[in-house]
Amino acid sequence: MSWNGRIEMPDLPLPDQPAIVVTASRSPETVQSSFAGVTVIHAERIERLGSPLAIDVIRLAPSAAVSESGPTGSQAQLRIRGAEANHSLLFVDGIRANDPAAGNEPRFELLNADLADRITLVRGPQSALWGSEAIGGVVSVDGKPAGTGTTQGQVEAGSHSSWRASLSSAVGTADRGLAFGLAGQGSDGVDAYQGDGERDGYRNLSMRASGRFGISPAFVLGGSAFATAGYSQFDGYDPDTFQRADTLDESRNRIAAGRLYAEYGRRDAGYAALSASLLGSSNRNMLDGSLINKSWADRRSITLESGYRFGKHRFIAALETETEKFHARDENSFGLTNQDRSRRHHSLTAEWRGGSFGPISADVAVRHDQFSRFKDATSLRAAMKVNFTEGMTVIATYGEGIAQPTFFDLYGYFPGFFVGNPSLRPEKSRGWEIAGRVARGHFSAAATYFHQRLKDEIVDSSDFSSTLNANGVSRRHGVEFEANWAPSPLARLSANYSYLDATERKFHSMPATIEQRRPKHSGSISADGEAGRWTYGASLTFVGRHRDRRDSAPYDLVNLQSYWLANARAAYAINETVQLSVRLANMIGNQNQDLVGYRTEGRTIHAGLRFALDR
Repeated sequence: MSWNGRIEMPDLPLPDQPAIVVTASRSPETVQSSFAGVTVIHAERIERLGSPLAIDVIRLAPSAAVSESGPTGSQAQLRIRGAEANHSLLFVDGIRANDPAAGNEPRFELLNADLADRITLVRGPQSALWGSEAIGGVVSVDGKPAGTGTTQGQVEAGSHSSWRASLSSAVGTADRGLAFGLAGQGSDGVDAYQGDGERDGYRNLSMRASGRFGISPAFVLGGSAFATAGYSQFDGYDPDTFQRADTLDESRNRIAAGRLYAEYGRRDAGYAALSASLLGSSNRNMLDGSLINKSWADRRSITLESGYRFGKHRFIAALETETEKFHARDENSFGLTNQDRSRRHHSLTAEWRGGSFGPISADVAVRHDQFSRFKDATSLRAAMKVNFTEGMTVIATYGEGIAQPTFFDLYGYFPGFFVGNPSLRPEKSRGWEIAGRVARGHFSAAATYFHQRLKDEIVDSSDFSSTLNANGVSRRHGVEFEANWAPSPLARLSANYSYLDATERKFHSMPATIEQRRPKHSGSISADGEAGRWTYGASLTFVGRHRDRRDSAPYDLVNLQSYWLANARAAYAINETVQLSVRLANMIGNQNQDLVGYRTEGRTIHAGLRFALDR
């Protein structure tokens, strides 16, 4: 039993893993029964590692390449299996959370880890289940569920005048209860340009809430909501020379969303569910206190889903309608680049999951998306699993993914000479993978080979004034190895290694080029445990050499060096109520860069106090 009262849960893919996930299928399933490659990171490991942002935990998963444009709080992009940054679909407490006002990218730099109770990453195309943006995979971040009966808080301070604080609670029961949390953090940061100029800091404030009310054993009403407001400073460009400089640029970002649902029946038998969600976001960019440009958008969706189980088979169908509105203003273009746009789309999803036919089981999903602004798309996923012996499984999967053009792709963005292309088609990916899994007692391992092709990739035109669909094919293939060992509460170990070969071919007549910001070699080792009053966690991440293009003249390609990132945290429980901790980040002290010219933080140290108010 851990200090916070939760029973230890081992990570993927241990055979006794009890975690239930819904992002690898439209129906709940255990991690072990999933056909897709899934990594689940539970509350205890999140707490013991102590990272302030969820993206620092996500980077520990296989094939999860993270690019940060400076110190903590700067823009953070995730590329899963070599896919683009806007090819990852993010759910927060069941709400689709990609930002429609920022190119449909997930805003990982705003995602506070202190409100995360579980982080799930599903690798590979999942558009047959979830639609657009799910080309590389799906990330789900869920908060503490209702009925856990705990009220906890923490405060922490450290290097670069950093601070963080959080408070969360859950009341009632799992069927009739509420859970909510509030968290904030910030830092003065470091100079991201040359290291000796003005510092680039950040701060954010986040909240989340969820609840369920069971009217009867078969009828449940519920909802969830989250909101985050972030502020970050960064170094931009000299307005006269257009070169990188130690400027006073800053960005203010806000996202708020809510979801209500009603469900009748039982998920393991037959059910029907109706849900509605609303998300709003805004982004403001300023220079020395003066507004440069801003964008804001909202997304409204309604989903009707029904499932039925007959014998060994399970069938699920879902209808969804979605409307997005987008607005943009550029203070320097006299209104010439202002945008007020809207679009909508409808979708039909069907999934069949066959029960075991001896050692064989299968899953098929298909989805049709009907778009109002561009060509419709149909996506397919099919998988088969063979259990050779107890604890040894081989899985083969074929999957397709799509990504709709962003509002920026279609209609342009700042500055005014970029006009966009309303004739764009959605990007399409298809590929296959084969995986082998072995589980024996407290040890498990998995190996996966994947191969994907991306067509109709949206790229810049030759004069960078617009966008177009490339007629070449981008290819990504690689291997993933992962292993987990949890012999006792003293230690739980996880390790993974990924190899990626990602190339891009914009046009048939051009040679293939190596994709940028995607290391060929990457991996991580993480561990956590408890001994008496002590709890501890540590991680070591390797990011291999990769390319990036300089974003100012001469716009050349630069090879960025590989680096190691080591973090650790140890905590001591004074009593059942108070726990003291110390956390070290980037212990090696590397001045690593994910992007050309954007320095990240060096070695830092932080001290904290965690308390349980209801113990």
